[in-house]
Amino acid sequence: MLAYTTIQMSAQLRSDGGETPIIPLPFCPHPQQINFFAPGSEIYAQGEKAVNIYQVEFGAVRIYRLLADGRRQISAFHLSGEIFGLEADANHHFFAEAITGTNLRVFPRSKLGDISQELFSLTLRSLTRAQEHLLVLGRQTAAERVAAFLLDLAERQGGLEQIEMPMSRMDIGDYLGLTIETVSRVFSKLKDTGIIALPTLRSAEIRKWNALQAMCE
Repeated sequence: MLAYTTIQMSAQLRSDGGETPIIPLPFCPHPQQINFFAPGSEIYAQGEKAVNIYQVEFGAVRIYRLLADGRRQISAFHLSGEIFGLEADANHHFFAEAITGTNLRVFPRSKLGDISQELFSLTLRSLTRAQEHLLVLGRQTAAERVAAFLLDLAERQGGLEQIEMPMSRMDIGDYLGLTIETVSRVFSKLKDTGIIALPTLRSAEIRKWNALQAMCE
C-alpha cells in the first residue's frame, strides 16, 4: 500500500471509530509543551531554524514549498499520531501549516540528547514514504493518483471504510500535481461508478475496495 511522507507512530482509530491514545516518541515520552494552531496558521517557515520535532495530537498539518512561479507544491499531510519536523541539517526546507484546528506535541531537539539511532530510523522511514510519493506523482492518470491517495488515507486511519479528509480539494490537487477541477472530476467519477460515496465534502466512504486497489496496480 502506498504511503505519503509521514511517520505513523500509532493506529489512529479503533474499529468502533474512537480515537486511540497518542503514543509518545519512544526516545522522549514527555513533550516540552503542547501548542494549539488555528486553521491556516503557520507552524514553521522554510529557512527557519529546525529547533523542534512535532507530533500531531489532533488535527492535520500540510508540508509545502512555494515554487519560483508562485505555485504551491504540497509534499506531505500529517495526521493524528504522526511525526514531522525532522531535518537533515539545522534548517527547515519546507513550510508547515495547520489545516484544521491542530494540537501539536513539541519536542525541542536540544532536549533529546543522543538519539541518533532513533532519528536514523525515523528518517529512513520518512525517506521511503517520500520515494513512494514520487511514484504516485509519476503515475499516468489522475484517477490512479487519487485512488492511491484514498487508499493511503484509509490505511493511515485504521483501514476503516469511511475516512476523514481534513484537506481541501485544492490541497489534494497541490499534493498530487493536479488541478482542483481534475480532482473534483475524479471524485465525481468514482462516486458515479459506486467505488466511493461522499457523505460530506471532507469525508469519503470506500465501497469497492478491490476496484480502487485495481486502479493502483
